[in-house]
Amino acid sequence: MTLIIIIVVIVLLIAVYAGLYNSLIQLRTHAQESWSQIDVQLQRRNDLIPNLISTVKGYSKYEAGTLEKVTKLRTQLNSIPDSDHAQKMEVSNELTGTLRTLFAVAENYPDLKASAEYQKLMEELTNTENKIAYSRQLYNSTVAALDAKIQSFPSNIIAKIHHFQQMDYLQVPEEAKAVPKVSFDDLGD
Repeated sequence: MTLIIIIVVIVLLIAVYAGLYNSLIQLRTHAQESWSQIDVQLQRRNDLIPNLISTVKGYSKYEAGTLEKVTKLRTQLNSIPDSDHAQKMEVSNELTGTLRTLFAVAENYPDLKASAEYQKLMEELTNTENKIAYSRQLYNSTVAALDAKIQSFPSNIIAKIHHFQQMDYLQVPEEAKAVPKVSFDDLGD
């Protein structure tokens, strides 16, 4: 009878160990997959940029600096290794800011804004930016679940044995945290 109890306890411990290990593997895999989704959306945006630039170039010959910066950042983003998440997101955030500048520049060209091709590209870029934002949220949520599991007992023991590491969250750039200035001085009575 004692032997049966010992065998049952050993089997239960092995089952718990395997379950905890597998849950850590699943969370790590989900975090890697959610980063991959960010990468897919960044690539989609990078694929749309040449079409946007060529469309804008036809209308705005005086905005070469902005167009060159977009092109430079796109090239820089493509050259960053996939494993360097922090650098990739930093350049991506800068590219997003430069694209906003480009969108603002387009406001000065009514013919460009009315162009069906430009409107389609703007809609696709807006959708892609929304997907990037969603993918960042998913990544951070998945990383939070993984990090909590790595720190929680008893899975922290298994995480330590198998060298599971906590992952870094994607951070909001400091300039995005600034409070926008709103002025009502220009409004009429």
